[in-house]
Amino acid sequence: MTEQTTDGPDAIRHAGFVALLGAPNAGKSTLLNQLMGRKLAIVSPKPQTTRACVKGVLTEGATQIVFIDTPGIFAPQRRLDRAMVQAAWQAQSDADVFVVVIDATKYGGANARETDAILEVLRERGLKASIVLNKIDALRSKAALLPLAEKLDATGVASEIFMVSAQVGDGVDGLKQEIARRMPEGPWLFPEDQLSDLPERLLAAETTREQAFIQLNQELPYGIAVIPESWETKKDGSVTIHQTILVAREGHRPIVLGKDGARIKSIGEAARHQLENIMGHRVHLFLDVKYDKNWQERPDYYRLFGLEFTPEK
Repeated sequence: MTEQTTDGPDAIRHAGFVALLGAPNAGKSTLLNQLMGRKLAIVSPKPQTTRACVKGVLTEGATQIVFIDTPGIFAPQRRLDRAMVQAAWQAQSDADVFVVVIDATKYGGANARETDAILEVLRERGLKASIVLNKIDALRSKAALLPLAEKLDATGVASEIFMVSAQVGDGVDGLKQEIARRMPEGPWLFPEDQLSDLPERLLAAETTREQAFIQLNQELPYGIAVIPESWETKKDGSVTIHQTILVAREGHRPIVLGKDGARIKSIGEAARHQLENIMGHRVHLFLDVKYDKNWQERPDYYRLFGLEFTPEK
């Protein structure tokens, strides 16, 4: 019998799922992008930016890691909130490894309560997790990291604790190596060249939503969605994309449009440039803005992003 090696066509392959869990704005999407080595998940300063579970597929050597970027886990108030939190917890049913991401600069108050609740659920289920203390580059003093790590270790959930900066990449390689080491033996779950399970039309819609969040910042609250309307691939390889930005209040429409349409034009240009970098070909992006106060109550939006629409009781 020929002995298998860890690389080459006869390599012993390893593959598994990794659930990235954490409170809103802990930096899960930024960490996913850093682990993948490319932009995959949208990020913004706004909490609850991630609304659906996005899988990033990293294949290196004989190991394939499927990262599941989940929405932030918090106390839900609205139907969309509940669907997002439910999606985050459903991701754990597929996971071989759990990573709990914590914003080390804000571990207190509501942030601590949300994180502690996640750790308690994992503890009750008898599950271990890699704890990631993120954003250490933003700490004025790192003296508080040791007592914080000791407190988290005392929960009994931590299999190991990593101190990283997902933004600049410090400590991320060590985390990735540990995750790869823990992948179970088995066949790859996705083709070697596949990077994500997110269809391009949804990636494009999320890219536009990211730019809207970034450019509007505090001007626009949480109630915005971007819906893909059409996608046409031209003979020259370029694509023409039409999207609709939905706002939940009529007064928000002129905010998104801006004076003489300047804001929507700027959002579209930024999203188009980013999509061209991701896709590697020319993109023609056309945006419309519509008012729909009930978009969060429409089942088709939830289905579009793989969220469960739960009727009100």
